[in-house]
Amino acid sequence: MIQNFLKTLYGIYAALIVSIVIIICVPFYFLLFTTNIFGKKTPHAAHKISYGMAKTLFIFYLIRVNVKRKHQLKKDGVYIFVSNHTSLLDVPVCALVTPVTFRYLSKEELVKIPFFGYIIRKLYLSVNRKDEASRARSLENMKRSLNEGISIYLFPEGTRNKTGEPLKNFYDGAFKLSLDTGIPLVPMTIRNSGNLLHGFKLKPGVIECLWSPPIFPKKGDSAESLKEQVRMVMLKDLQHQ
Repeated sequence: MIQNFLKTLYGIYAALIVSIVIIICVPFYFLLFTTNIFGKKTPHAAHKISYGMAKTLFIFYLIRVNVKRKHQLKKDGVYIFVSNHTSLLDVPVCALVTPVTFRYLSKEELVKIPFFGYIIRKLYLSVNRKDEASRARSLENMKRSLNEGISIYLFPEGTRNKTGEPLKNFYDGAFKLSLDTGIPLVPMTIRNSGNLLHGFKLKPGVIECLWSPPIFPKKGDSAESLKEQVRMVMLKDLQHQ
């Protein structure tokens, strides 16, 4: 009883912290995107702001992010990143540990939020997974981003995994994108984020991130075969905690 109360209290504290950080950082995003002062470098400048936000949040949350297995990525490389998803903490985790600039694929509803939606639209790419035309449009937008030299980050489970199983079923998007473009998939398994945050109940602790080698699409590969390769990598990491 007392433990749940403390988790809820800590969650309220965390909500206050994230609100303050957003209030401070959103004007910088807004100025960055409206002035486009850095031109083609604008996404990279925005990524630095996102990194700073993530770093600040985890300092105040008393959460340590531990990269247990180093990445094998080139700083100027372009990739399709994929991770499991059990908590809202996963979003800043990826911003903190990914060494190259990327765009998330986000829910379309987020871009409809007044003012904040403008920032989301500039930072991320959006999709309505229930709309076939929206899914096709998002695939083309992701290809365009990759051609611009900006990587893509997707959670192939689509939404947070609340099933109790290690992984939900994967959507095809990331895997079709890799097949269509030849860009490698890079899995990163996130461990323990779901144990630290449940609803508004947050607690300090350690989140572990395990990078896996890039998976290059080969002749004869299909979305299903790539999907299975990524699932096996993540399941192995999740089962050996």
